[in-house]
Amino acid sequence: MKYKIQVVKKAEVSLSKNLLLSLLAIVSALLAGGIFILAIGHNPLNIYGSIVQGAWRSPIAIKGTIKIAIPLLIASLGITPAFQMKFWNIGAEGQIIMGGIFATYFALFFDHLPHGLLLLLMFIAGMLGGGLWGLIPAYFKTKFGTNETLFTLMLNYIALYLIKYFTEGPWRDPASSGFPKIASFAKNARLDQVLGLHAGWVIGLLLVVLVFIYLNFTKRGYEIKVVGESTNTARYAGMNVKKIVMRTMFLSGAICGIAGMTQVSGAAFTLGEGVAGGVGFTAIIVAWLAKLNPVIILIVTVLFSMLEKGCSVMQSSFGLSTAVSSILQGIILFFILAFDFFTRYRFVLRKSTN
Repeated sequence: MKYKIQVVKKAEVSLSKNLLLSLLAIVSALLAGGIFILAIGHNPLNIYGSIVQGAWRSPIAIKGTIKIAIPLLIASLGITPAFQMKFWNIGAEGQIIMGGIFATYFALFFDHLPHGLLLLLMFIAGMLGGGLWGLIPAYFKTKFGTNETLFTLMLNYIALYLIKYFTEGPWRDPASSGFPKIASFAKNARLDQVLGLHAGWVIGLLLVVLVFIYLNFTKRGYEIKVVGESTNTARYAGMNVKKIVMRTMFLSGAICGIAGMTQVSGAAFTLGEGVAGGVGFTAIIVAWLAKLNPVIILIVTVLFSMLEKGCSVMQSSFGLSTAVSSILQGIILFFILAFDFFTRYRFVLRKSTN
């Protein structure tokens, strides 16, 4: 008799049990990380303490943590509508880049405009750049049934090489003394500061509210969920599935494009190959762990940013290599994701029909 193991989705888990499992996941992750820390000859309590202190110990450290959180929060919110529709948008990285490219065009060539008008144009351009980049895989998916996971992933690399083209070609700074780079933005093209930080954090918080309302209290948000559950049901209900997919992917890309705009105008003050810096991929983990809830995305983003900022401080405090920091982060994330998987699914042993 042959048997096979199948992955089966669990019935809806109660909120209290969900919270308990989440707490257990965090404790297990910290314990596993602690074993690794002990293995390299350090005290886990000291290491974890330095991570928390490193993220929040001073106003400068807090600003650093929030700066990490801004693009991650916006990108996580960006992929949420697409994921709720079961359209696996792995292209947030490219959409962030395209938002940065479109915004940079106005920053470089229209910096004579009034400050407020210029920032508004850069904001709209960033949304347009990311949105159009999101439309491409949506069009091919609805027209030819292409695989959106591979399509959006490949578009990331095209966007990245577009930056390389502009850096070494038409937007190259003539004053760079032979080193290929794009000129720094004029002050007129830079985001204003709010409470000592660029206004990207304000934009991020506003987007949390807007995305939450859009997904939970509007007709279009309801349509996204119906299409995500079953395209056949959506068609039976008279919904235009192709239009919903195109519209939602434009929105998803547009929000990610805003992250690109805030990075070039608020953090880097220029366009470079590190404008996205892997944020688009980390955003997938954040959105998934938060179960696509914009409010919980905010909380998870803060925790992720604290871990990243704190680990960089921990490296310098204890003289550890960057590899140790990456391994520790990987162990913690692995355990949290594993527990999240087992809250949603279970393995079942069944008789094979073959």
